[in-house]
Amino acid sequence: MRILVVEDNPSVSSMLELFFSKEGINGEFAADGLEGYQKYKEGGHDLLILDWMLPGMDGIALCRKIREEGSAVPIIMLTAKDSESDQVIGFEMGADDYVTKPFSPLTLMARIKAVTRRVQKSEPVSDLIRTFHFTVNKETRDIKKDGQAVDSLTPKEFDLLVFFLQHPKQVFSREQLLEQVWGYQFYGDERTVDVHIKRLRKKIDGGDKLFHTVWGVGYKFEEHAN
Repeated sequence: MRILVVEDNPSVSSMLELFFSKEGINGEFAADGLEGYQKYKEGGHDLLILDWMLPGMDGIALCRKIREEGSAVPIIMLTAKDSESDQVIGFEMGADDYVTKPFSPLTLMARIKAVTRRVQKSEPVSDLIRTFHFTVNKETRDIKKDGQAVDSLTPKEFDLLVFFLQHPKQVFSREQLLEQVWGYQFYGDERTVDVHIKRLRKKIDGGDKLFHTVWGVGYKFEEHAN
């Protein structure tokens, strides 16, 4: 899970960063609303945690802006304001939940899990994936890159590309990719991943440098709007 936290209190951010690392959560942090908005626009977040009072752009304004742009990403407001009227404002601006300070990381984690479960249950299952460059129909296994059909992928190359499209900017080891895409571990032969990445680069990269080698770790997929 990848969570963006927009919080200007260094103590709170440090506490959450430590807790997230223990929980296996990829936490990203911003100290003001404008920086938080820029990080949000980079995409790939599963959930946002926004402090109410922020420099640059406050959390409520940031929440409202994100919702006005049509995003349904789960948002939890983090604030010292605990009156009913303040909570109503937060919910009206599009927040999914509301945690008041001071709080324990365990309480916040419970809220994160609850919000994530609600969103997953309410979201219709879609077979269509759209990104900057790609349109993929998982049911028909049709792929278009920049409007042009891509017909040369093998079934496993297709599965690997779809996995990366659904997890942009996240770094995965070869072992993780084998488990997630192949469905089981390839004991002693991680070169399978290297071969498939090499083939995808040759077939669809086209100079866009989509597949990045993270030395000593594995691979990540990242694309940018033209």
